[in-house]
Amino acid sequence: MHTRQSLIHELEEALRAGSPEKRADTLRRVTDVFLGGVDRFSDEQIEVFDEVLVRLIETIEAKVLHQLSQKLAPLASAPTEAIRRLAWNADINVAGSVLAHSSRLTSSELVEIASTQSQAHLLAIAGRTRLNEAVTDVLAHRGNPEVARKLAANQGARLSHSGFTRLTERAEVDESLAQSLARRLDIPLEIFCDLLARATEAVRSRLLDCVSPEREGEVRVVLAMVSNKVKATISRDYTEAQHAVKLMERDRKLGEAAVLQFALTSRYQHAVAAVAALSAASIELIDSLMHAAPDAILVPCKAAGFEWATVRAIMKMIASAHALAEQNFEGIRADYARLSMATAQRTIRFWKVRETAPGLIDSTQNQMRALAS
Repeated sequence: MHTRQSLIHELEEALRAGSPEKRADTLRRVTDVFLGGVDRFSDEQIEVFDEVLVRLIETIEAKVLHQLSQKLAPLASAPTEAIRRLAWNADINVAGSVLAHSSRLTSSELVEIASTQSQAHLLAIAGRTRLNEAVTDVLAHRGNPEVARKLAANQGARLSHSGFTRLTERAEVDESLAQSLARRLDIPLEIFCDLLARATEAVRSRLLDCVSPEREGEVRVVLAMVSNKVKATISRDYTEAQHAVKLMERDRKLGEAAVLQFALTSRYQHAVAAVAALSAASIELIDSLMHAAPDAILVPCKAAGFEWATVRAIMKMIASAHALAEQNFEGIRADYARLSMATAQRTIRFWKVRETAPGLIDSTQNQMRALAS
């Protein structure tokens, strides 16, 4: 290997008297030496190469730097300062490879570059194998449509709630972006519902086709709520039941066992009041769900952490209103098993803070049946 002195001497000669071709040749030879021994070099030796490469980078034309960027980008031990200089280059042909692939760039550096550089730079960053929320927030809010689509399609990019919300807003006029969002396993269901609400009926149908098999069950359950939600008007007098449930809650006697007993003895008002209290939902919402499709009640039951036996008892209590056949229970039980508690709780919060868009209600009916089949 070249010693530090020999490398520095060759560099000084190339910078002082060398032509552009001479400097480019020196860069290639230094790079080849580095690549040939990168697995054996110590940190101190890599620093020597870093110093030499940085000084050469300042004097070399973009075409040669593009080749250097491609060679250094995949290396876990690439000289860090050289990588930074390449990443900040205004020419995307130089910066692109390291922005897309180099593990030597920190999240804070990527945030700074994404906040100030061109859309081409943002596009390169959006394709990285892994991106955290600090970086994706900048891309989601500052990137052009091409960047947004690439980011949404990148399953290795973690998106924050704010990032998902911004992309969903933009997807209202960008079907390709909407479809990429619909395919993401990590999209919160309340945001997925918002995505559907913003879409036209034709686009909504295509978005439902994008739902992955892993999420089909829970999406179907939540959309059952959306497509069958009735007006939030109380159909019965809950005064006595609500008072009784509050007393049980005060005495620490309110739990799943109480709900099961209410359902088995057909004490409808008490069951509704108890489910509402345990799922952190309103009596109005639970009452409306009791009058909707029978499987709409699955979400508050899962949010409360009920076992299937309790859920089945509740559904049996209301089955007469829906002519629910015995054989239907197995499919509903499978849906309940697929639905996670976290998803159910997020959905309850969604219903508490936002009314469903009117255009979503009727148009999801046939799409829901298609998902269920």
